[in-house]
Order: sequence, then structure tokens, then C-alpha cells
Amino acid sequence: MIVRIMGEGQLDLSEADLDLLNDFDRTLEEALESGSEDTFRQALHDLLEKVREDGKPLPPESLEPSQFILPHADASMEEVRAMLGDEGLIPDFA
Repeated sequence: MIVRIMGEGQLDLSEADLDLLNDFDRTLEEALESGSEDTFRQALHDLLEKVREDGKPLPPESLEPSQFILPHADASMEEVRAMLGDEGLIPDFA
């Protein structure tokens, strides 16, 4: 599955990462609901770091369709809220 981090590029992750990424996504949503900037920053950092760790970067010239688009590391709470769908940033397709 292809994931794009805005401003960074695309990474290829295995379908096996989906459940774990959904856990990170839920934590991010809870942080947004709490309204705590510190909790939000940590949750966003953790989600993006996991994607970077587990994902294989695609070449910059590659233009594969992305299954998920994640905010950049410095995104504001308002920007991330605007990106959220009914199922978070990473919908559970299982």
C-alpha cells in the first residue's frame, strides 16, 4: 500500500502494517479530541515516524496513486482535522 506524507514523498508499506497504523491513527484522533497540543504533536510524530520506519521510499519521480495521504510533520491541529474522514486518516479496510 502506498502512503504519501505531504511534503516528503511516497512510501510503500505492507498490508500487515495497516492494523498498527490504525492504532497510531486512533491515538492521533484522541489527541485531537483532547485539544492538547503536546499530545497531538507526539501522536502525529509517532504516526509519521512509524510510516517512515516501516515504509520503503519510492523514487521521487514515481507517481503511484496513494491509498493514504498523511499530513506533514508541522501540520496544525486544524489542518489535520480538515484531513480526517469519518474513519480517520487511515480507514480500516479489514
